[in-house]
Amino acid sequence: MATADAQIRIGKINYTNVWPIYHFFPHERFEGRLEWIETVPTGLNKAMKAGQIDMGAISSFAYGESYQDYEMYPDLSVSAVDKVNSILLFHRRPLEELDGARLALPTTSATSVNLLKVLLEKFYGVKPQYEYATPSLKEMMETNEAALLIGDDAIRASWTEHPYLVTDLGELWRRCTGTGMTFAVWAVRKQTIREFPELIADIHQAFLESKRHGVRDPESIIRQAMQTVGGEADYWRHYFRHLNHDFGEAQQQGLRLYFRYARELGLLAHDVPLQFWTDISRVR
Repeated sequence: MATADAQIRIGKINYTNVWPIYHFFPHERFEGRLEWIETVPTGLNKAMKAGQIDMGAISSFAYGESYQDYEMYPDLSVSAVDKVNSILLFHRRPLEELDGARLALPTTSATSVNLLKVLLEKFYGVKPQYEYATPSLKEMMETNEAALLIGDDAIRASWTEHPYLVTDLGELWRRCTGTGMTFAVWAVRKQTIREFPELIADIHQAFLESKRHGVRDPESIIRQAMQTVGGEADYWRHYFRHLNHDFGEAQQQGLRLYFRYARELGLLAHDVPLQFWTDISRVR
């Protein structure tokens, strides 16, 4: 929703994995001060970097690329301890046989694409030939040995009959590293924090309230997922139960390791510190 006098523009990923944070957001409390911009993760990443959006759940990798411009909200993320169920690699051959194979990547992702590269190169010693493609399993696999899908595209593909092996990248990361994985973080532009410190604090509290409500009462989110994406209630209960939207020490540990490996492999040009927003707006 666009508002002419909005002070802060919030990017919203149009995937179900962030719904527990957004679903119960108290819009009426902010009286038109916010503008909501819905897009895919790569679109949100680019808009945040360009200053066209002030905050949002950007890809963890995008934070790593431009951390100098951002601080992260504590206690908010899109993470998984093990299986994430919506970041899936479909492949004809076992992972260790994919060296030099053609592998299709979605144009909608940043964290997951680079997570796949880290996992395959560091833990399996293979380097496929990567190419970007429209996120359609059927089309991707016409000319490739493997295809990565994320978000609702991955969920829908997992429901179809197909002959492929399927690897959940959250589960594989856990098996290889012993840590969970954080796929998106809640970033706020530093300039916006300086301009609207009290509003930034109020928005943080509102999102925490929405997240608590979403965890406590997921049934309305489940119904919306069934209406929007399809599937059965039991699937979505299982799906949301295995996501984690906290950003405590366990999530931070996994993310630091991801950034370290990405740096070692040259996917990131620098080390990445985790910089957190602190509410100083009430200090006088």
